[in-house]
Amino acid sequence: MGSADILVMKFGGTSVGTPQAVAQVVAIVQETRSAWPRQVVVASALSGVTDLLLEQARLASQEDTTRLEDAAQELKTRHFAILEALVPELALRRAAMEEVTGLVAEFLILCRAIAVLGEATPRALDAVASLGERLSVRVISAVLRAAGVPAPSIDATQLIVTDEQYQAAHPDLAETRQRTQERLGPLLNMGRVPVVTGFIAATRAGVTTTLGRGGSDYSAAILGEALSAKEVWIWTDVDGVMTADPRLVADACTIPELNYREVAELAYFGAKVLHPKTIRPVVEAGIGLRVCNTFNPSHPGTCIVGDRDSRRDGVIKAVTAIKGLKLITLEGRGMLGVPGVAARTFGTVASTGTSVPLITQASSEQSICFAVPAAAAEKVIATLESAFAQEIANRDIDRVWATGEVVIVSAVGAGMIHTPGVAGRVFSALGARGVNVIAIAQGSSEVSISLVVEAADTQAAVHALHGLIVR
Repeated sequence: MGSADILVMKFGGTSVGTPQAVAQVVAIVQETRSAWPRQVVVASALSGVTDLLLEQARLASQEDTTRLEDAAQELKTRHFAILEALVPELALRRAAMEEVTGLVAEFLILCRAIAVLGEATPRALDAVASLGERLSVRVISAVLRAAGVPAPSIDATQLIVTDEQYQAAHPDLAETRQRTQERLGPLLNMGRVPVVTGFIAATRAGVTTTLGRGGSDYSAAILGEALSAKEVWIWTDVDGVMTADPRLVADACTIPELNYREVAELAYFGAKVLHPKTIRPVVEAGIGLRVCNTFNPSHPGTCIVGDRDSRRDGVIKAVTAIKGLKLITLEGRGMLGVPGVAARTFGTVASTGTSVPLITQASSEQSICFAVPAAAAEKVIATLESAFAQEIANRDIDRVWATGEVVIVSAVGAGMIHTPGVAGRVFSALGARGVNVIAIAQGSSEVSISLVVEAADTQAAVHALHGLIVR
């Protein structure tokens, strides 16, 4: 299949959350069709819908269905409002409303089944969560058809094949490529604009799965790779990837270009950008990737490129902050030179199901320090104290303790690899603002420097590092 004119466009939840937003999506599709005669639209659930669905499934697992009918009515009301506002043709509108009603009825059946069992399995949760996208694409398809765009709705369960790892399934790209080309190829060649569910997929046996965090972006990348698309555009509600969170830094601005490693670092350290997993199929296929604003479509947004030399683009490109953490330290002179302490430490932390976004260890080996979500700190400390009870009794380990709430602030930019003195400038900027650094970590890739500061210093630290970005 030729790639010269295939464009995959993904629209996130806020881009399809209201009648006004969906009207903007229609305008974008119509505007791009002349330049891209073959295009695929990938849609998320309406903003807030997936949370609503999963909350009802959770309550049902506790045998609480008191708000189930209200939730079902809310689903119908929100989707009907878009159809009533944007689909004037009665027959088309009624047909779409019937599809919505059928899917909402399916939601009620699933939740009542969960309530009877008193348990929501990962497979059941995927079935419930999938309804958000399945509702969304039927509405968007009807609105596009009402505007004169031939746009069939397609469930990605027919296209994307995964393993049985429910809630975070892994795609089989070879099988997916075959199914996608067989199903979507003829539609694209006829000038149709398939509207495909993001986030969801299916096992080889046809059981619905979901792709986990960043799932709809991942769907777009997988389909882009499967179709050998020329470009994938991710439409969101901001002007591309920003230099910092605009809520923390008033003069944050769009980054015109990022490479894949920079995006991966930004996503890992809390920036609301593409999840690294999302990008992988696109980068490996050499497909162009762009992040655009649905509500400001004339803005060029951010272009994501391969891992080329970034020296000309500035040293630090963006600053991120992960809040709500605590720093846990395991320390003792008896740890010096004892093999396996780090392995046992992180094996124990992993057994609690806790993620660790940052690790640092003194070269003297007398302490290991790592960050965990604040809510998990107490459990992690108790588990470590139990695992190292003998060492604590022997005074080989003096104590395991946690700081108050801290924040990881990260400066990201591939240009740091080639620029001496960046760490010095970072510390000077923080010192000038009176910010104390509790811990520091820099990966061997040198694409980011991460610092742990007290929660109260978050804004000052982000502002200090943002001031080092040359614009």
